[in-house]
Amino acid sequence: MWKVLIADDEPWIRSGIRSSVDWRVYGMEVAAEAEDGEEALELAVRHEVRVILVDLNMPIMNGLTLIKHIREQLPGTRIIIITGHNEFGYAQEALRMQVDDYILKPVDPAQLRTVLSRVAGELDASEKREEQLELASKQIAKNLPLLRERFCTDWIQGMLTESEILEQLGFLKLPERPPVQMGVIRWPEIRGDQRIMKENDRQLFLFAVENMAEELLREYPKVLFRDRADLIVACLWEEAPDSVFHDLEQAVQTYLKIPVQVYAERVDHPLAEIGDAYRQCKANVFKETAVSPLVRKARQTIREQFHDPDLTLESCARLLAVSPVYLSRVVKQELGTTFVGLVTGTRIKKAIQLLTSTDLSILEIAERVGYESQHYFSTAFKKVMGMSPNQYRKGSAPGSGE
Repeated sequence: MWKVLIADDEPWIRSGIRSSVDWRVYGMEVAAEAEDGEEALELAVRHEVRVILVDLNMPIMNGLTLIKHIREQLPGTRIIIITGHNEFGYAQEALRMQVDDYILKPVDPAQLRTVLSRVAGELDASEKREEQLELASKQIAKNLPLLRERFCTDWIQGMLTESEILEQLGFLKLPERPPVQMGVIRWPEIRGDQRIMKENDRQLFLFAVENMAEELLREYPKVLFRDRADLIVACLWEEAPDSVFHDLEQAVQTYLKIPVQVYAERVDHPLAEIGDAYRQCKANVFKETAVSPLVRKARQTIREQFHDPDLTLESCARLLAVSPVYLSRVVKQELGTTFVGLVTGTRIKKAIQLLTSTDLSILEIAERVGYESQHYFSTAFKKVMGMSPNQYRKGSAPGSGE
């Protein structure tokens, strides 16, 4: 039942209004009566009334002031003004405050019933809309992971405009900016003379890989989904270290006894060009197939130890139990770069992240990425990037225009 409050300083008017209506017909009940505005406000809030019949001319707090407070504290409450002819100017002002209707004194029961019937119908319709919205909200929340996956699939395929992307990011409760990192996981399930796996089994393996990826990336804001080729794609809004993706490869190999290739890289693309970053990651993950376990281990060692100034070809070869000459040769053959070039590239990549995301000094960054002197770091950085670390930082600062 919709709760009703009658507010008028005349007891006989309150009694007349109460007795002239069969409130149950309209799904209503009179919860309280008040003789002044202050009492009316207190009772309205206490009973959470949905309909108020209010006289404009009341002591302590007049009707207009009461209406203002009701609108602030009970915005969904419907307000009907009871007014005398000489108060019509006040009634017009009240109507501007979005009251539902007004009735002149003395109150005509037929007019009051007509007004209450309309208000009751609007309350019922409003409640149904709220129920539908709540149901829709629950359904959206329940299906949010699936909706995010579909959105990201369309996004990487270049099917959305920038305005559509921003709208969807907000609707799906994702950060309204480009992801900072993208990863692609490939499972080459058909190798050599292996038999073709049944589709149900293949889907189970993919599901298991997705679960492992979800677990290892659980602390990072992300969307994990499959593209149209069943590659598992991760869009991350906070960068995960390379070690996480290496751990994923190791976990899948250990627990599922299948090899997967994982490639992840930092994203510096605008919203509408995320598809370019995806295609680059996809191309690189296929290249991983040709990389031998030895080179993969060497690359992982560099990723884990790049901050150590003593990291050398010799120390890495010793750790991997191979000769430096052999390690140097296979790195060059498979990756198209020297061991030193691989170390330098890793260090400069990390330095760029620190330059753009921290206020660390150039000396502190140099030390964090494995250089013993700022001069040596600046020289290496300029050779790779074509500018000094300071110039790069200034050029990448928002609004720098350089």
